[in-house]
Amino acid sequence: MSEISSVLKTFIAYLKRPDLYPELRRKIIKNTLQRKNAFKGKEKTNSWAASHAMSQQEAISKLFGMEMGSFRNEYAEVLKNAGQKQMDCPIKMGGAGALELIYYACEFAGARNVVETGVAYGWSSLAALLSLTKRDGTLYSSDMPYLAQDGDQYVGCIVPDTLRPNWKLFRFADKESLPKIFAENSVFDVIHYDSDKSYNGRFWAYNELYKHLRSGGVFISDDIGDNSAYQDFCEKNNLETMVVEYEGKYIGLFVK
Repeated sequence: MSEISSVLKTFIAYLKRPDLYPELRRKIIKNTLQRKNAFKGKEKTNSWAASHAMSQQEAISKLFGMEMGSFRNEYAEVLKNAGQKQMDCPIKMGGAGALELIYYACEFAGARNVVETGVAYGWSSLAALLSLTKRDGTLYSSDMPYLAQDGDQYVGCIVPDTLRPNWKLFRFADKESLPKIFAENSVFDVIHYDSDKSYNGRFWAYNELYKHLRSGGVFISDDIGDNSAYQDFCEKNNLETMVVEYEGKYIGLFVK
């Protein structure tokens, strides 16, 4: 599909969804009236992230006091089935990411309420739910529909039916989803951010999410090397953060 036809298809899909008009308006303003600046401080941020980076295993040990060895073995069959569902999916979405980091964050926090932004196939959702269901907890997820790909039906497709009773999925942009989520539950044990990659989108969401993270809760953000939003947020709030390097990308995390 050409870029022009993809944009046109996305625009038409937005027009069919009045509930997504606020996000459509923001996108139009961003792409026509605002100066484009997608990567604010990327070089600076990657240098900073690289200087702080450690492995996923090291971070889990240092921050949570846990060993991560058992996760892949304990849930081998679940992960195998999830991988097959991804292979069978006709829509291309984001990959698995650092599943152990999310799972052990939930274990460390004794999580009963978790919020995440960004779902795609549902790998991060799966990791959180595998921990949450031990305590009959709830995962609240925010994810924009995949309008250009007709991919709505496949969002979260790898999450097995047995885990879905503990999952609430909100299909809007973060600026619409998060207020709805906070109206249902106001305090969270773990937060995982993996949605809007823009500087302004991140900085807005970080501030909103941080207000609802309990003391002793865990904050995780993927892809922090895209721009300096995460670094600037941590510096602004005097937060001591860890950085994990995973498959060539950087993840930020801290305990509040």
